[in-house]
This record gives sequence, C-alpha cells and structure tokens, in this order.
Amino acid sequence: MSILNILVWPDTRLRNHAKTVELVDESIVTLCQDMLETMYDAPGVGLAAIQVNVAKRVIVIDISEEKNEPYCFINPEITKTEGCDLQQEGCLSVPGYYEDIERAKNITVKALNEKGEAFELAAEGLLAVCIQHEIDHLDGKLFVDYISSLKRQRIRKKLEKEAKKK
Repeated sequence: MSILNILVWPDTRLRNHAKTVELVDESIVTLCQDMLETMYDAPGVGLAAIQVNVAKRVIVIDISEEKNEPYCFINPEITKTEGCDLQQEGCLSVPGYYEDIERAKNITVKALNEKGEAFELAAEGLLAVCIQHEIDHLDGKLFVDYISSLKRQRIRKKLEKEAKKK
C-alpha cells in the first residue's frame, strides 16, 4: 500500500469529473487500499479518487473512532434523500478550514464494493454527510462551493499563500 499525494485547492484538477469504473479489477482494489491508507494518514474520514488525481468514481470513508470500519464505494449514486441538516464540514483538499454546509439528513446510496458486488446503504448523520461530500468531489465540486464567494476567496488566498511558502 502507498500514501498518495492529496491535491489542495485551488488545484484545478479537483474540478475534473470522475469517469465510471467499468471493471472492478486488481488496480481498483489497490486504489481503494491506497486511498484508505492515505485517508487514515492525513487524517480524515473520507477521500475521493479525484483528490489523489485519479479520475475514477471511487470514494472511501471510515467514520469509526477505531478506524476499523472502512467503506469503499465504486460508482456511488445517491438514490434517495430526505430532510435537511446543517453540519460543519472540512476537507483534506482544503486543509484547516471548516464551514457549516446544508446537506440531506438521510440518504440511500447504491454502489459497488471492492469485490465488484452491488450494494445499497441507508445512511444518516456524519456518514450521510461524508458520502454526499465525497460524491461532490467526483463531480468536480468542493464544499467551498456552498459558501459565500467572499469566504471562498479568503480561503483561496490563504491556501495560495501557504502553497507559495512550501
């Protein structure tokens, strides 16, 4: 397994749209493992393949305290949403910034797992937020797209300044 490089906004590659995975093969299994290792190392609770510069519809999530309940969603699709909730979100691609974002409170998602098996999952709370957040990444969206343009510009300038220091 490998730790992958996480792209940091305003990197334009984060705006790419992920392509459907046609075949769940060993390369996809390895990608899921590497993404989980990268997410745990960061540390975070979710990661989309776009964030590691892989334009495939793959996300990984683990919201457990012990980091022992990983989910791998391949070609995830939200089939049902219910309610609305305001929760604070952060992002490994927008490090150090958190904002209140409105998302569906309950969702149902269908996807393939790392074995290529179809499954459906009903999610609520943090898991529902993470799934919605990571699927947004697959479509070229970031959580900063949901905040005011003024806040977004401030965050962008600070991240650009930090990148120049490195």
